[in-house]
Amino acid sequence: MTDTDRPSPGSFAGPGPGLTAAWSSLGGDPALLARVTTVERSEALPARLPVREVARACVGACALAAAELGARRAGPARPGRPPGPGVPAVRVDDGAVAAAFVSERHLLVDGRAPVSFAPLSRFWRTADGWVRTHANYPHHRARLLAALGTSDDPEKVAAALAERSAAEVEETVYAAGGLAVALRTPAEWAAHEQAATVARRPLVERGWLDSAPARTLTPVDRDPLLPAAGLRVLDLTRVVAGPVATRTLALLGADVLRLDPPGLPELSDQHTDTGFGKRSALLDLPAGRDTFEELLAAADVVVTGYRPGSLDRLGLSPEALAERRPGVVVAQLSAWGAYGPWGGRRGFDSLVQAATGIAVSEGSAGRPGALPAQALDHGTGYLLAAAVLRALAEQADEGGSRFVRLALARTAAWLLEGAAPARAPGGDRTAAAPGHASTPTPVPAAGGSAADWLTETDSALGRLRYARSPVSFTGGPRDWGRPPGPWGADAARWGTGPVTSSRPGR
Repeated sequence: MTDTDRPSPGSFAGPGPGLTAAWSSLGGDPALLARVTTVERSEALPARLPVREVARACVGACALAAAELGARRAGPARPGRPPGPGVPAVRVDDGAVAAAFVSERHLLVDGRAPVSFAPLSRFWRTADGWVRTHANYPHHRARLLAALGTSDDPEKVAAALAERSAAEVEETVYAAGGLAVALRTPAEWAAHEQAATVARRPLVERGWLDSAPARTLTPVDRDPLLPAAGLRVLDLTRVVAGPVATRTLALLGADVLRLDPPGLPELSDQHTDTGFGKRSALLDLPAGRDTFEELLAAADVVVTGYRPGSLDRLGLSPEALAERRPGVVVAQLSAWGAYGPWGGRRGFDSLVQAATGIAVSEGSAGRPGALPAQALDHGTGYLLAAAVLRALAEQADEGGSRFVRLALARTAAWLLEGAAPARAPGGDRTAAAPGHASTPTPVPAAGGSAADWLTETDSALGRLRYARSPVSFTGGPRDWGRPPGPWGADAARWGTGPVTSSRPGR
């Protein structure tokens, strides 16, 4: 589907303040913002908070970073084609963005819809308020139940939680290695030491690790224009945000190899949704150290999404990676930030929404609510990909191994900065009643029909329906070059040929 085939447009506009702020945090040239056109659709991602604007800004920044890097690498025009006029034009459509931000809800595997949240992942009443738990993974579920001293019967879990304060549950479950946070208002979170620490950091942290020589960017073809073609990305991420970032880099031509430890379970449908364009291998890092070092020696980018500090003991801190692979770009993602009293804690989008006051802002009648999408995960994922692309572009001028760092809690703070309720939500997204999973009530995901932004393909996993990437620029890729495969089914080695993609857009 080309741009001329897309649904009837909403209102056209320029980049807007959100994209301007995101692009500035990425260190981008403000003059390039003139290359961006947005298609605004008021019905997309309805919420009290400016979710649609933040989502649009994250995707727009990623697309502009891709277009900028693509312009640097574009080779001579083919016969009969004029040379490209600098940085390609970027178009961000709220409909495409909204569909992509709920991609896990659009996924079908042979007609089967995945289950997004487990029964024990939800809001619960406590003696003095609410807590949000996350128990999608078996080990987190087991730790939650061990901390509460109860069975997995939701009624018994509810009874155990009702006897305790929210703060007590938060600390007890965390001490047991589980995941639960107390519901806070925006003001209560602002008074928390972790919130103050996060607020002092930029939206996108960027820095040098050494003075490695400038990167040489080889020319790439234009049919389609793949800004990350030939670049190798080691993907050490899980869940949503990190895999969204590496899925986007794969769309743009990178050879992405995701590595997972064999003993840590993964949710198959979640992996399918975020596995487009990548290969997936299992590798025990301590036992397979020689294999990892061979992969690192040829890697251009390493993306990590584990709890801060957990990989440092394996020699995978940014500084240690750059020492062994000068010129590498290390991209780090965390829930709460790699600093402050919660810097070492695990976290997920739903928990960050609860702790930071987002769930209160989106709730009603004294009950917590939720954003219309896992917008912290998806938005941070696109920003992380954008930060990698910008770091690669800057290396071509200035050299140096680089690091970029983002946190869901910092993205949440950015969202809350624009918290004035300028519009009513498209329906309350309140927490489910006890005994039911607290997934958001279905809301319109995109302008027009969501089907306008979906497509299908065959794969080793079956027939897949999925959301297209919202990252769009003139001449760029329209789809991934390969569908996802089974988790861990590939060899832990780099591909032998270039990553290809489908026809160019526009």
